Amino acid sequence: MTAIASTVDTPQVDNPLLIGEGLPPFGQIQPEQVVPAITQLLSELEVELTHLEANVVPTWDELVQPLEQIEEQLSWSWGIIGHLMGVQNSPELRQAYETMQPQVVTFWNRLSQSQPLYEGFKALRDSDAWNGLDQTQQRIVESALRDAELSGVGLTGEVKERFNAIQLERAELSTKFSNNVLDATKAFSLTLTQPEEVEGLPPSWLALAAQAARSEGEEAATAESGPWRVTLDMPSYLPFMQHSRRRDLREKLYRAFIRRASEGEYDNSPHIKRILELRQEQANLLGYNSYAEVSLAAKMAPSVEAVEDLMEELRQVSYDAALKDLAELRSFAASKKAPEAEDLRHWDISFWAERLREEKFSFNQEELRPYFPLEQVLQGLFNLSERIFGVKITAVDGQAPVWHPDVRYFQVTDTDGAIIAHFYLDPYSRPAEKRGGAWMDECIGRARVASKTGERVRLPVAYLVCNQSPPVDDKPSLMTFTEVETLFHEFGHGLQHMLTKVDYGRASGIRNVEWDAVELPSQFMENWCYHRSTLLSLGKHYETGEPLPDHYYQKLLAARTFMSGSAMLRQLHFSWVDLELHHRYQPGGSESPEDVRRRIAEKTTVMPPLPEDSFLCAFGHIFAGGYAAGYYSYKWAEVLSADAFAAFEEAGLEDEQSIAQVGHRFRDTVLALGGSQHPMEVFKTFRGREPDTTALLRHNGLAA
Repeated sequence: MTAIASTVDTPQVDNPLLIGEGLPPFGQIQPEQVVPAITQLLSELEVELTHLEANVVPTWDELVQPLEQIEEQLSWSWGIIGHLMGVQNSPELRQAYETMQPQVVTFWNRLSQSQPLYEGFKALRDSDAWNGLDQTQQRIVESALRDAELSGVGLTGEVKERFNAIQLERAELSTKFSNNVLDATKAFSLTLTQPEEVEGLPPSWLALAAQAARSEGEEAATAESGPWRVTLDMPSYLPFMQHSRRRDLREKLYRAFIRRASEGEYDNSPHIKRILELRQEQANLLGYNSYAEVSLAAKMAPSVEAVEDLMEELRQVSYDAALKDLAELRSFAASKKAPEAEDLRHWDISFWAERLREEKFSFNQEELRPYFPLEQVLQGLFNLSERIFGVKITAVDGQAPVWHPDVRYFQVTDTDGAIIAHFYLDPYSRPAEKRGGAWMDECIGRARVASKTGERVRLPVAYLVCNQSPPVDDKPSLMTFTEVETLFHEFGHGLQHMLTKVDYGRASGIRNVEWDAVELPSQFMENWCYHRSTLLSLGKHYETGEPLPDHYYQKLLAARTFMSGSAMLRQLHFSWVDLELHHRYQPGGSESPEDVRRRIAEKTTVMPPLPEDSFLCAFGHIFAGGYAAGYYSYKWAEVLSADAFAAFEEAGLEDEQSIAQVGHRFRDTVLALGGSQHPMEVFKTFRGREPDTTALLRHNGLAA
């Protein structure tokens, strides 16, 4: 059996969205091709599905494989369109997406609720052939049965019709929610013209803000004399909140940020209520008490109570630490005779935290930027991957069509030189067309597929998307340390997708991995940003080539736990609000979603949200992404990832040989096994025991 890359010769078809395999030909794809392509594809797949249902043979080759082929064809075409919605959003693409989304959802409903296929899977599980299946195949069949049940396969008549109508409406609302956040973020900007309005802001920000002003028609804008355009996009907003000496402008920007997508034509408030109502109704139709119970039925955590127990353990430790953090900020501001010290407000926190960090550790994020040009950071990241996982990563730009000139393409090879994967990297913020945040997604999943010459292994390709500071003027992209951590995080997801050894498409890479375990590799990779030799290999001055001075490493290490209680409490606040909204909140009851958030804030914030804080209206993770009743996954998986990294610490981080041994064990388990086994089994195979919270609390400086 040969393994070949995903750049196979693809059949010639008129519409590039119907090619159905290989790398997407991004240069040829136009929004007007979406409707005809998906319409044609769905009608062809309907025929295939009907034929499969009429001829169910409960074996792997005659049930699971043909079903997977149907799923893969739709995932390939619709996946490209979904990807472009995130990175190259336009009114034309939106319209096409919204036209076809209901039909795609209807088809997925039909497939996931197919009674003949469900009965076929049950017959396979109960047949003599069951013992002939390997462990991964058995887990795939069991997951298929569970997913069908959670998709409403057991429903009939009007109840089934209602369930499907909910699915359609939910999909439409999620898309609207996401678009509203993008549009509301894009709609706000502030143009500053006076030097005193930009006091304290670093040169990198001034250059970015002048570039933003030029893009809006201020042709003469310069970093030195302005005008400067500030937006709610993270590379603009965050440094402004950290460094602007103008408290009035920080307040203005903060208030705009917390009200995003909560008023006017972009108001997400009604969508939130409706989404929660629909999820609760859907849970009841499936026989569950709450949507959180539905969500957890397919996760690693055994119950809502188990999640709440973990969160309460972490809350008790972090709440007291966060109170101390706030008291320290107040007394520090007072020591600087700041007029606001008596009444520190939300828009003061980032500013004073940054000043305190500078004083305590004698550095700020901005002065590190020149040491983290993207090219150097990538080289350090790739060197680390080679040292601990034995894979080599090289740029092969030009070998794949891209959706934007800034997008890069890379190849991953094994120790024997064999190509095992590829990935795209779309690093920079583009607020006009690209949604905020950072994410990894599948372009192509690894699987054994039929070909003219027999069987071949289709190699995985990942999308890695960030929103970091773009190159400005003649300077490369100079990253903050936080942006470096984000890149490592997304690359960790990418590694699990790319280094999988599973050849069954339904369980390779991140597929079939319980959602609350999927953040393990990503959060694990962040730990390496604090490893001395790794960090020193990432950091080299973009002009002089001077390595990052060791004293900066010592300061970063010391600052790692700076206000970590506050950071952990913030994540717990989001997680608890999410869980409460999906477990105890009653749609139409006396409490609104915002009331729920304020009630939860009493025990998960040390500074209550402002009355107009509409954070939920921009909480895309749970209202437009896959984290509904699952935001806790970040903390659940962080316990696993910290404990996994502790295995490297125990081996001795400077012992290259031992690190490589543990790294290969991590690769052969966590990264290679994908969704082929339950994540607890995978973790125990790697670590030799179940996880505990000791390492997480130690890394955060919160251990007793």
